[in-house]
Amino acid sequence: MEPIGKKRWAIVEGYIPPTSTGPHPQMTSHETVCVLNVWPCDARVEITVFYTDRGLVGPYRLVVPAERTMHVRFNDLTDPAPIPTDTDFASLIESDVPIVVQHTRLDSRQAENALLSTIMFAGNE
Repeated sequence: MEPIGKKRWAIVEGYIPPTSTGPHPQMTSHETVCVLNVWPCDARVEITVFYTDRGLVGPYRLVVPAERTMHVRFNDLTDPAPIPTDTDFASLIESDVPIVVQHTRLDSRQAENALLSTIMFAGNE
């Protein structure tokens, strides 16, 4: 398989809804970064979070194993600091090998849920 991807990605629209409807954890409102690593080596990924009213936080570090995918909820990122709900943010995702990144949000504040998913902006390598 021919490796694909980029080393830098940006999610410029981030927001974790403050409440949820439905069973936990499946229907908990969340933001997710989905990472695909098609390379034959692990991808070392760093996520930096930017806010409108405070300094940046990060990096959050994770390893996506070779030829695997990983779905990471921003709600679950705690080190170096939890990401607050009901707060606008953006994120920069950087990897030591090219990866593919997708962004997903589940908003379950009401019984009629909303799901948003999109490919992110791929930066220069």
